[in-house]
Amino acid sequence: MNIIIKKWIEPYVLLETSKKFFDMKDYTFDGFSKNMVKTEFLKALANAGGTAFGLYMKNVNKFYLFTSEKKIDVQKELLEDMLNFNPEDLEFTEDTDVPVNLVDMGKAEAGIIMID
Repeated sequence: MNIIIKKWIEPYVLLETSKKFFDMKDYTFDGFSKNMVKTEFLKALANAGGTAFGLYMKNVNKFYLFTSEKKIDVQKELLEDMLNFNPEDLEFTEDTDVPVNLVDMGKAEAGIIMID
């Protein structure tokens, strides 16, 4: 299930908090390479072992891949417990394109992409 973060958060805080529990790799793109890089990123996310999620944020031309060998509940442990998001601050979708599209349209601060 993909998570859409509607409440504003400092991007640095989101990244640095996530890096405390996960290894991070970023995929940088520009206007011409976005779709190609997104495909590469989604493939890496699908092939990641353990707990893995992708992150896409407003005004940052990067997809981030976070991985951990440990089992971590991203919504509960990271977003709610560590970053103090309430369930009302989040929306959920099965479609991996929705978080990216909402961030690009300025209707969300960030999107968490998870492939089961």
